[in-house]
Amino acid sequence: MTDSLIDRAGGKAVPVTPLTAAELRNWLKKQSATVRRWVEENRFKAEAANHLRLPARAGGIGGVLLGVEPGVDIWSYGALPQSLPEGRYRIEGRLSAEAASAAALGWALGAYRFTRYKRAKRAPAKLVWPEGADRAQVKRFAEAIHWVRDMINTPADDMGPAELAAEAEKLAKEFGARCKVIVGDQLLKQNYPTIHAVGRAASRAPRLIDLRWGRKGPRITLVGKGVCFDSGGLDLKPAAGMLQMKKDMGGAANLLGLARIIMGAKLDIQLRLLIPAVENAVAGNAFHPLDIIRTRKGITVEVGNTDAEGRLILCDALAEADSEDPALIVDCATLTGAARVALGTDLPALFSNDDATAEALLRHGIAQQDALWRLPLHKPYRRMLDSPIADINNVSQGGFAGSITAALFLNEFVRPRTPWIHIDMMAANPGARPGRPEGGEAMCIRALYAHIERLAAKG
Repeated sequence: MTDSLIDRAGGKAVPVTPLTAAELRNWLKKQSATVRRWVEENRFKAEAANHLRLPARAGGIGGVLLGVEPGVDIWSYGALPQSLPEGRYRIEGRLSAEAASAAALGWALGAYRFTRYKRAKRAPAKLVWPEGADRAQVKRFAEAIHWVRDMINTPADDMGPAELAAEAEKLAKEFGARCKVIVGDQLLKQNYPTIHAVGRAASRAPRLIDLRWGRKGPRITLVGKGVCFDSGGLDLKPAAGMLQMKKDMGGAANLLGLARIIMGAKLDIQLRLLIPAVENAVAGNAFHPLDIIRTRKGITVEVGNTDAEGRLILCDALAEADSEDPALIVDCATLTGAARVALGTDLPALFSNDDATAEALLRHGIAQQDALWRLPLHKPYRRMLDSPIADINNVSQGGFAGSITAALFLNEFVRPRTPWIHIDMMAANPGARPGRPEGGEAMCIRALYAHIERLAAKG
């Protein structure tokens, strides 16, 4: 996964000179008139992620100018692996250790292509490891993010509940973790009724994936929405609404990636990962609108809409997660279109019952260029989920505050004393940007890792 990053052994590498717009002016003063004229005629302004090839006297590329953001910049480097000709490149000049790691990671992420069904037309350009880069950390992040993208990009026929469980089992085997999977009617016997209800109509049985790793340090429990395809159930989606529903397991994929990073770094935590994996399908035994389901926690839920299935499978998993009094619960889910309307596709929505936890994660998101945006867990809106015949409805009446009411629903299944983070994410890029190709995407896992790393250090 990181084969676009190479050692300096053998072969001449073309220099890549990173420059901010301010630095470009000073750099040009030191160049020949020919170089200055070339830069001016090509109207290169060192805007972030823009690059200019400098010709060599003997032909070919003598160097590359890359526009970068001031400070530490990941994404500008991601523009180069697929746009430069195949070959070896190196960064000209000395970068700080943090900037060197960011450059290497951006390059590795920009080299990604989904090739399961179609061979890439070309190999990405290769970068000599920048001096001072944290190679181990860059490899952990890049390999995990490539894996997350691959899982989300894989169509539902090849990434159903069983295949998602298989990915978790392979991960567990690689790092010596324990992985248990509860399948089909065993979910009822072991009191996971909402997971069973949502997934029972599919030809592929629902399941709960339960991975554990680590024996010391704070308990950190991750809960990922694993809806491998969402038809909407009996409240059927229109055709256009189903087109991206292979990505509805994006929360699960992201937390599998985060678990990989945590285990690879050998953090001193007790990690648990819970993934309810289902397909929300239509059949004679599908759950119905207005059904009442008694959840694992004992709370009764009236089904106002079968297309709000993600919160139903998460509620049983969250109740189980909270039963062990963890130091932190994190759930990730492609939960609501309302979050995308509010924040767009780039910014995952963050909800939390603990201000200090939320503020710390927001700071890590900015530092890691992996940003989130906090939305309020506005308790007065809880009334919008009231049901006359059950403890709660799974949807609110009307179209207002959809992401907030979804978070408030999940909040019912976590005790106030447990620090809890809920992240409502897109888990995909609708279009390509430097380092972030169109399709499945890892979102906020670098920010989450930084936060969990800090918790592990505190013990």
